[in-house]
Amino acid sequence: MNIEEKLAIAVVGGLKTMYGQDVSVRQVQLQKTKKEFEGHLTLVVFPFLRMSKKGPEQTAQEIGEYLEKNESLVASFNVIKGFLNLTVSSAAWIDLLNGINQDEQYGMVAATDKSPLVMIEYSSPNTNKPLHLGHVRNNLLGNSLANIVMANGNKVIKTNIVNDRGIHICKSMLAWLKYGNGETPESSGKKGDHLVGDYYVAFDKHYKAEVAELMAKGMTKEEAEAASPLMNEAREMLVKWEAGDPEVRALWAKMNQWVYKGFDETYRKMGVSFDKIYYESNTYLEGKEKVMEGLEKGFFYKKEDGSVWADLTPEGLDHKLLLRADGTSVYMTQDIGTAKLRFADYPINKMIYVVGNEQNYHFQVLSILLDKLGFEWGKSLVHFSYGMVELPEGKMKSREGTVVDADDLIEEMINTARETSNDLGKLDGLTPEEADNIARIVGLGALKYFILKVDARKNMTFNPKESIDFNGNTGPFIQYTYARIQSVLRKAAESGILIPTQLPSGVELSTKEEGLIQMVADFAAVVKQAGEDYSPSVIANYIYDLVKEYNQFYHDFSILHEKEEKVKIIRLALSKNVAKVVQLGMGLLGIEVPDRM
Repeated sequence: MNIEEKLAIAVVGGLKTMYGQDVSVRQVQLQKTKKEFEGHLTLVVFPFLRMSKKGPEQTAQEIGEYLEKNESLVASFNVIKGFLNLTVSSAAWIDLLNGINQDEQYGMVAATDKSPLVMIEYSSPNTNKPLHLGHVRNNLLGNSLANIVMANGNKVIKTNIVNDRGIHICKSMLAWLKYGNGETPESSGKKGDHLVGDYYVAFDKHYKAEVAELMAKGMTKEEAEAASPLMNEAREMLVKWEAGDPEVRALWAKMNQWVYKGFDETYRKMGVSFDKIYYESNTYLEGKEKVMEGLEKGFFYKKEDGSVWADLTPEGLDHKLLLRADGTSVYMTQDIGTAKLRFADYPINKMIYVVGNEQNYHFQVLSILLDKLGFEWGKSLVHFSYGMVELPEGKMKSREGTVVDADDLIEEMINTARETSNDLGKLDGLTPEEADNIARIVGLGALKYFILKVDARKNMTFNPKESIDFNGNTGPFIQYTYARIQSVLRKAAESGILIPTQLPSGVELSTKEEGLIQMVADFAAVVKQAGEDYSPSVIANYIYDLVKEYNQFYHDFSILHEKEEKVKIIRLALSKNVAKVVQLGMGLLGIEVPDRM
């Protein structure tokens, strides 16, 4: 039981004793005392005025006097209008620190057999190009969200749906056939996803040249686009793919394998993974089947041209196309098919889709359709919607080859981290292997933290240089503080100072130490809030505030040179648990913290 819960129970007892009134613990509102006032926790007394039949100040005074006399947690109190500010005793804070110190996984709730199963879909790449900056934000959010949902006592399945079919895939294939001269990842030394992406760009270049040539002969832009021999060949290839043409399918399988190998390497660098991968080429037919089933049951209707639609006007939306007149699928059909396969594979209780905010309407519709088709989690599916991510230079377009490639970005971050760390002397005395590892940890930590500290719903600009700053709200600043604490703990151990499992009592703490213990204790509530709000940024910004507070404490108070042994032990224990919470919190964001730096 934490301090707030103990105090709330004490307040309930006081109201019963003084005013003969029964209230529930839920009616007791305790909040952190504002910085400008003295105290740790503030009780709002206005709900109890009808019981006391007195003014707010007198009521607060009476409750304060009762708590000071009857509850050992309360050392003193003061009253500001209708607010009772309570100062918690040093003994209670040490007791709280003791409990945190004994719990290696403080703030984490382990799943049980009865825990809900949450499936989280993220990444969703296309197999015609490498992963880019937008995918980086998606993957980091999805991976972090999975960690946070798990830390809140749920079972989690991390899943990916790969968009491996369609006209865009055929464009890369056709360009490779026409201009590739048999080039492979091995012969070119390129990663497979980059190689295939190059041919996607090549298709666009040749297609634009064709259109320009036809327009020069007097066609309008629309006529030229419709007459483009290259685009018509790509459409023919798609028809052959749909029909199962052996040659087209073999080429498709070969080029996709190159891409998957490349994707796996990028995922590994980013530190993200999946429990199950689905492929659109397998799910779209399942979706067609499910839509036809819905048509038979009267959920959907067919137009004269043979296309199948859903009438969503009763839900305040419009009519939604599910199958085209020629029987081909749309994205919605594919998502229904994927849902069918997933539900057959796992007993899902909740489904979370990590997809950009341009798809908000899509998921609103999907939720209604899945509910109509009998999926238990359809109505409550969560679209974890996030904003665009750009570089200071502006937007990116993959057709034109101006995209910020994920691999290039990761490499640039690691190189920048190496240069910055070197300039600051943070790699001095390390072996080349250790220095490389620190550069990797700091570079990736900077990238991940900079992206995850921003509220996911907002558009953001990622600034690589700004993210690798050893001061300010950045990953490296947090990582450096963690390494500094590890250094203090190592020196303590070398001097033979051990932190006991039961911390010494009878130590009078400073306000700064009490506040720091209170902040460390808040971690459990922060993890819970991040889980309820689906918000990694809540964790990121809490860790930054904690580290900032610790650095002030480190600056103002002696730790290893403290004369009084008991005080030294408490300060070391406090440092150790700040580091523990930093490591756990950064771990939820998928960020490593180095022991030395």
